[in-house]
Amino acid sequence: MYRKEIKVLDCTIRDGGLINNFQFSDEFVKAIYRATCDAGVDVMEIGKRLDVSDEYTREKYGKWNFCDEDDIKRVVDSYECENRPLLAIMFDVGRITMASMPPADQSVVDMVRTACYVADIDKGIDLAKRSKDLGYLTTINVMACSAAIKTDLIEGLQEINRTPEVDYLYLVDSYGAFYSEQVTSYLELYKEHAPDKELGFHAHNNQQLAFANTQQAIIDGVNLLDATVNGMGRGAGNCNLELLLNFLKNPKFDVRPIYKAIQENVVPLRDEMEWGFNDIYGISGHLNRHPRNAMKQRANPETKDNCYDFLMDATSEVG
Repeated sequence: MYRKEIKVLDCTIRDGGLINNFQFSDEFVKAIYRATCDAGVDVMEIGKRLDVSDEYTREKYGKWNFCDEDDIKRVVDSYECENRPLLAIMFDVGRITMASMPPADQSVVDMVRTACYVADIDKGIDLAKRSKDLGYLTTINVMACSAAIKTDLIEGLQEINRTPEVDYLYLVDSYGAFYSEQVTSYLELYKEHAPDKELGFHAHNNQQLAFANTQQAIIDGVNLLDATVNGMGRGAGNCNLELLLNFLKNPKFDVRPIYKAIQENVVPLRDEMEWGFNDIYGISGHLNRHPRNAMKQRANPETKDNCYDFLMDATSEVG
């Protein structure tokens, strides 16, 4: 038994790019694209699109932070696929003007996902409207809702619900702080105050619950699910795509190409970059904190595993 309405979105390059400033080789991105094509994944998010500036340069922040059309086309043209996944990019509020964004019918991109905090939902809606005017599918991914004031979140959800240009509304566990009951509770809030929106879910694995919480989101009726190859993503990473495809049991999915990409392309990267659960990230998730301090500690070879010190420092900050 499976629910045919469920769609899977791979965000390996975009979320994984937060580990290495999007410095993925073209060959790596092409390998992930081939894997998602052959696995039957519905959507592949190939990176972010920011405006190039003196502060944000392609050399320092990587080409997949900017997702030029020509770069994406080279990936798509590298592999013939009859039923390729939809291609998505992500906007960050405040980092794009859309001046160079072509209409959807002149682009290989199909979907624009806008990430915003609760305080910036109005700005996120503006970007979604402008994206829809150009012909793209749209999402708004509300980040760090676990740290938001509830009344502010409700007001933002209601505003999104009044915006027909937003196709999908995402619950995002930015800090990996949720347990299954919180996933259900927040989704009930989303359904109550944004009843007209299709919902998506994006999990982080700080407490080793990304897969379980994604399962809970499925139980609660969410039909657009984020995952990454081998769980690659910022800090503790994300829900593992290979586990999710196995769980869904939909015959349209073939998990074998994902495992092939893991073996041939992802495992070698573990010598260069770190992701996945450890106790530092577990503490960060338990305390509902942004993982920046945990990532900073993990980057220090002398203190990277000092979980007790991290816990005492983190708890002393809150009294």
